[in-house]
Amino acid sequence: MNQNESSLTSLVSAFGRAYHSKYDTPKIFDDFIVKDLISQEEFSAISKNMIKGIQFFNRDIGQRFKDDPEEILKWITQVQLSPTTLARSAYCEKVLLNEVKLGVKQYVILGAGLDTFVFRHPELKNSLKIVEIDYPATQEFKKKKLENAKFNTPNNLHFVSMDFTTKFSHQDLIDEGFDNKKSFFSLLGVSYYLTKEENANLINHLFANVPSGSSIVFDFADEKLFEEKGMSNRVENMVKLASVSGEPMKSSFTYNEIETMLEKSGLLIYEHLTPTTINELFFSNRTDYLSAFETIHFIHAVKK
Repeated sequence: MNQNESSLTSLVSAFGRAYHSKYDTPKIFDDFIVKDLISQEEFSAISKNMIKGIQFFNRDIGQRFKDDPEEILKWITQVQLSPTTLARSAYCEKVLLNEVKLGVKQYVILGAGLDTFVFRHPELKNSLKIVEIDYPATQEFKKKKLENAKFNTPNNLHFVSMDFTTKFSHQDLIDEGFDNKKSFFSLLGVSYYLTKEENANLINHLFANVPSGSSIVFDFADEKLFEEKGMSNRVENMVKLASVSGEPMKSSFTYNEIETMLEKSGLLIYEHLTPTTINELFFSNRTDYLSAFETIHFIHAVKK
């Protein structure tokens, strides 16, 4: 992944969160900080590119709202771009905050991008060590964004540059003060882009040197990923877009495959959210376009 691609990936994800915080009601996940990391020029450029791409996503919507670009942007963002990002972030942070109450001391964010958890929770600065892991280019991009927004990096935030998708280094974590304490990991928006073997190896490496009670939240695509079209073909569109952008989706799992993979690393599934459950928990009674993505599941697994 080169620098521009890396920066764009994190920027588009951040755009979805910023749009939701700014325009959508009620909030599923209110990332009220992320808007400060996106310039007006970037927000405008991404908006224009999305609107221009409506013919790819849905020709009928493009025709129906041809004189209303804001409605087109809302449709693309709420149908295609934001649902999974918002729901998995909301779920992950809910679980994390509960785990902190239960004694978690370290939080490792794999594929952190422009994550803002540490800035939204200053009350945890003395009790939770946070390690963000991502590509070197993405982390430099974020550091510049923080500098431009005049955010000071809190003492409990540590950056580790690593391509964890090919090789995970515990030593790099130890060098940042990571130790053998109860830990929580988030792996969001990553599993699809790894093979089944790479997912298994990564989970194994993550939990090899952490104590019992440590846990992880991650999302995965089920076995229908490559055949399900989804509402307005959004699942098919997601797979196509990933392929065109040079980051093809490589894996989907049955629940039994996920369970077996986790068991081999000494983990038990504590909670499994299906698309139906995700919709009930995060998207019920809405009057806009937002709804849970088909084929996407969330897992909270704990080390025995």
